[in-house]
Parts: sequence; structure tokens; C-alpha cells
Amino acid sequence: MGKMPVTEAMVKIMEDEGVEVIFGIPGAGILPFYSALRKSTKIKHYLARHEEGASHAADGYARASGKVGICVGTSGPAGTNMVTGLYAAQVDSIPIIAITGQSVTAQLGKEAFQAVDITEIVKPITKKSYCVKEANQLPRITREAFRIAKEERPGPVLIDLPLDVQRREIEYHPSIDSPLEIPKPAPETRKIRRALEMLLEAEKPLVLLGGGVIIANACREFVELAEYLSTPIVTSLMGKSGIAADHPLYAGQVGTSCNTPYGNKIFLESDLVLGVGCRFSDRHTGALDVYTNNRKFIHIDTEPTQIGRIIPADLGIVADAKLALQALLAMAKEMTPPREPTERVNAIPEMRLNYQRRLDFDQIPIKPQRVYKEINEFFDEETVFVTCIGLNQIWSSQFQRIFKPRHYLIPGGAGPLGWDLPAAIGAKVARPEKTVVDIVGDYGLGFCGQEMAVAVMYHIPIIVIVINNGYLSLIRQQEKYLYDMNFEVTTWYEGMCVDFVKFAEAYGAYGQRVEEPAEIKPALKRAVEANWPAIIEVIVDRETDASMGPSLDKIVEYEPLPTEVLTKV
Repeated sequence: MGKMPVTEAMVKIMEDEGVEVIFGIPGAGILPFYSALRKSTKIKHYLARHEEGASHAADGYARASGKVGICVGTSGPAGTNMVTGLYAAQVDSIPIIAITGQSVTAQLGKEAFQAVDITEIVKPITKKSYCVKEANQLPRITREAFRIAKEERPGPVLIDLPLDVQRREIEYHPSIDSPLEIPKPAPETRKIRRALEMLLEAEKPLVLLGGGVIIANACREFVELAEYLSTPIVTSLMGKSGIAADHPLYAGQVGTSCNTPYGNKIFLESDLVLGVGCRFSDRHTGALDVYTNNRKFIHIDTEPTQIGRIIPADLGIVADAKLALQALLAMAKEMTPPREPTERVNAIPEMRLNYQRRLDFDQIPIKPQRVYKEINEFFDEETVFVTCIGLNQIWSSQFQRIFKPRHYLIPGGAGPLGWDLPAAIGAKVARPEKTVVDIVGDYGLGFCGQEMAVAVMYHIPIIVIVINNGYLSLIRQQEKYLYDMNFEVTTWYEGMCVDFVKFAEAYGAYGQRVEEPAEIKPALKRAVEANWPAIIEVIVDRETDASMGPSLDKIVEYEPLPTEVLTKV
């Protein structure tokens, strides 16, 4: 094949890289790309309703599938609308590629209509950003973008395409082009040996599963290592789903707000922590003097700058998580027979039950805890859950039981309101065989709620559960305890709230309101059976707070479960 439009070459490269889905919005500045895209028989385009929604859908698709997500928009505000999505992907290490249109090259820097220097704007929140001024460079840049998005610590890349560049033809021969090799850093053997020595010497070691383990598809290796060494497993928020909630070694989740009480307890009792694929972010660690006190740290991460960045590492290992865990297990088998569980390890399942927060409330208005109890009981282990920032997310992280990797999707670092609905759409597109459930607050749904039109338009049957307490409830709680006020946080007005049933119906979705605990499961059943986009609005108690603390040593208050309930959990 000889000359072809450069955008056709770009689309052929995307097909060769395995792209099957694009979320985007056409506009004048990106139409040559769309002209090439319409000829593709391998890539399906989903028309978003906002470029931020397109970026979050690409993000959700990437998290659920492990593939690179793609979003496309025109020039000017399309790119700036994607900024939040790029930021969310960057901080959580999610590989997406954003493609934007641009004014002609002669107008760059002259404040032409919708000509913003998007490559400079997004530099701090992407791994790489390109403004392609030479058409012949686009095939190389496209290949490089996929490599950069996936290699080492994954993340977002942006490619900006001036209109005149998109219109050019180039010489391109697909038969002699192929994806670039993506090297994975292997661990040093001497450091692997030293890590095992430290683990074997410790009296109360534990292993911390971070989001990087899920990204590296290394959860099986992580659990196998912990099983061989009979070591308790705790997770960060981003590591939630990396180990089954009922695994005998799973000791809970560590954090100041997104935690389980026993997870914090067993962490504070440890003397050595092996952290894999974790950033030690502030909502996980709380006060660093408490978090680091009287314990050593082994830190494994694929990105060198993460080692020692927040937690001083007694041993740092730069390596791909899967390769490092495989090496650790092989070395463990050389150095020791399978370790017998200690009394501390054998006690994990019982202690995990004893330290559960109470969910079994019967009163009306419905306690939020009861909603999550019903969710845990109704949905099976194959369900993919999506949630975002707010008390709905704090409760979700504390209460929900997740059993499989990539089945709990959350923007842990950026926490942008509105992320969850388009991300759920992306996740369902990635995993059509799965039930996908979005758990959101009444305020958060207003941010990207317009993307419900995408779900209906393309028959994407996601289930949205709205926890409606009529507040910016996370902010209300902070105002209440830190500032002794209740200012500008009420979303109900004149005795009413947004009618999310009518909201659903306006887009052509199924909607139902729930006001009593006994109505929750029947409503969820109807939503599943509808096999159609659905919103289940649950009116909950307005004053219920979430258990949070400034530091891990402030073990949160909870109501112990009665013995007769413990036997049923």
C-alpha cells in the first residue's frame, strides 16, 4: 500500500494495537480523523454527551479490561473538558489515549478560534503529550503513545492533531509496521533474597496489596506468595478486589477513611510491611509517624520515583509487580518450606467477623448501611461495582465485599464527582457479560448524568444506585466536626429533591424510588430483569455519618455485630 490519508494510517495502527472501542464527540477540528474512523470495521465508536464523560468512559473501559482506553474530541474546549479525565487516569496509573483536534498549524499561538495549547495544559497530568506538526511523524507517535501508555507505571497520553496535518497524505505500509516492544523491569536477585530474609526474620509481617498489583495482573502471584509464607494480607483502597473478601488470609483494608477496623488493627500490630504496587497516599497512611512507627518497609514498584517518596523504605525494589512476585515465590521455595500459620494468622477469619461494622438496621428512613447489606446479599461475585467520591464511596469501600480483581472500580487519587456513570458505561462495554453497578450520591450523579443518554442510545444495561440523603454529605460531615457549621451543603429544596425516577425516564431508562428496607432487593431484581439502563433511587437517613479518623491510631467506632448475626455473615 502506498500513499494514504495520515488519519487512515492512524486508524490502522489503532486497529493493529487491538483497539475495539472509542468514546468521543466529533467536531470541526477532528473531522478528518472521523472520516477515517468511519471506514473501520474493527472499531466501534460511542458518541458521548460531554468530553469529560468520554474520558471517564475510556478510563472505566481500561480499568475493567486491562486494555488502553481511547477518547476523542475536537479542538479547544474539547481538550480542556478532558483534563479531569486525564488527571484521574494519571494519578491511578490507567492507560488511556486522548486524541484532540487542533486549529491549522499556521494559527498556532495566535489565539485562533478554539485553538488552545492543550499539549502544554496537560503536561503535568499525562505521561506524554504531543502536538503533531509533521504528518509523517504521526505513525511513529501513535505507536509510541501506546507503548508509553502501557509501559512501567501506566498512564494517559494525549495526541493533538492540527487540522491541516490531518488532511495530508503520507507513505505508510501496514505490512511492515507493528507494535513497539514494552520491556518490563525485572528485580535484582540479591534484593529479592534480602526481602525474603526480612520477611522470615519478622515476628508479625504482613503484605500490602496495592492497585499496581491489579494493574500488573499479578493478584494470583501475590496471594500465592502470602499463602506460601502464611502472611496476613491487607489492601489499600486501590488494591480492593485484589483478594477475595472471604480468603482466610485477608485481614482487611488499611486507611483513615476507606478502611476496615481489623485491617487497621492488624497493620498497627505489624513489625514489617511488604508493600507491592502502592503509593502510600495520604488517605491510606494518615499520620506518617503513626503509620511508620516500629515497623520496617519493603517497597516494590515499577516506577523508581515511588520508592522512598513518602515512606522511607528499608528495602526498595524497582520491578514489574508480576515479575517481582514470581521471583519472591521462587526464592521462598529455595529458602524455606511452606510456613505454618501462626496463632495470629489462624485467627484472621474470626477477628475479621468480630470487627465488622454493623449493617443490619431496620428503621425508616433507611440507614445507608442497610443499603450496602442488601447489595452484598443480592449481587454475586461476578458483579463489577463502580463508585466515586462522597460518603457513598466511603461506605462502599468500608462495607462492600468484593471477590475478584477489576471488579471494584474507583478513582482513588483524583476522586472527581461524575466519574462513575461514564466509567460504568465503559466498564460494561469492556465486560458485556458482567452485571455492572454504579453506586453514587444524589449530588454526584448531577455531574456527568447526561451520559445516561449514551447508555440508553447504545442499549448498555448498567444499574445506577443513588444513595439520596439530600446533602453534599462528605462535606457536611467535615463541616459538622471540623467547623461547627452546616453551610451550603443541602441539595433538597422547598421540601423536595431531584426526582431521579423522572430523570431516568427522561433519558428512556428504567427508574424506581425505594423508601423502605424491604423494597431494596425487589427493586434491584427488577432492574436486573429489565436488562436496560436503570436508576434505583434509595432515600436514606440524612444525618448518618461515615466512620473516619485523622490517623490510623484512631480506630473508628463501630457497633459490634451480635453473635447470631456473625454466624450468618
